[in-house]
Amino acid sequence: MALYGAIEAGGTKWVCAIGSNPNDIGEIVRFPTTTPAETLGQALGFFRQYPAITALGIGSFGPVDLHKHSPTYGSITTTPKPGWANTDVAGVFERELGIPVGFDTDVNAAALGEHRWGAAQDVDTFVNITVGTGIGGGVMVGGRLLHGLLHPEVGHMLIPRDGERDPYEGACPYHGDCLEGLAAGPALLGRWGVRGETLPPDHAAWPLEAHYLALACANLALILSPQRIILGGGVMHQPSMFPLVRAELKRALNGYLRMPQLDSEIASYVVPPGLGDRAGVLGALALAQLAAS
Repeated sequence: MALYGAIEAGGTKWVCAIGSNPNDIGEIVRFPTTTPAETLGQALGFFRQYPAITALGIGSFGPVDLHKHSPTYGSITTTPKPGWANTDVAGVFERELGIPVGFDTDVNAAALGEHRWGAAQDVDTFVNITVGTGIGGGVMVGGRLLHGLLHPEVGHMLIPRDGERDPYEGACPYHGDCLEGLAAGPALLGRWGVRGETLPPDHAAWPLEAHYLALACANLALILSPQRIILGGGVMHQPSMFPLVRAELKRALNGYLRMPQLDSEIASYVVPPGLGDRAGVLGALALAQLAAS
């Protein structure tokens, strides 16, 4: 059975693993995202222990260059992460390990993992959104990951903000009150003065959070017509979030899209990831399998 390497390259931490499939994951390590030299060096050190790996998959925080004929293919580009802008990632591993490398955004990789082994196995057009330190969305259309001009940047969707209800102007350094600027973890901290996980279930933060996420889901439902929307990440661990988002989504669409998935069956339309917090690294494993094929 072929052995593959996988990297979930997040802005906060990297997860590196080896395995053949989700039921056969060997060693897995996690370490903080520090400088590019240190972080890439730690990952290379891990994979050099396993010379038998056939290919490597990397799902990276971004934005990234996914155009294979571009001179900066495989690089992180305009990220606000200090020190990481214009950092070559995929090329480093190809040169140093001498194996094929599959490369995509971390959220596209997670979407691929969910399609292959998780909550999207029965659909071919869906969106997988991660709500944590940032917000990102992987999109699959007709069984293929969506790239296009760049790649989907769901987290930077511009959504309406009622300044009276929410005077917080947003945390995004590029857009202020885009979806990520209003609903990611740093926005919860900036708006309420404490980390989201410390807020009680009945706090006003959660209906507001659900409102913003539901507006994003409504836009995606109207534009892409996905068969399912998967919502994951640390913020979605708050137990009240799924019922709140589903109710807000129905309210936002106001009966315009007359499908049972957006009414009586909405609990099976807006769902948690089937792979849980392993979606990113397992998606990277799927990228490695594609790179080797």
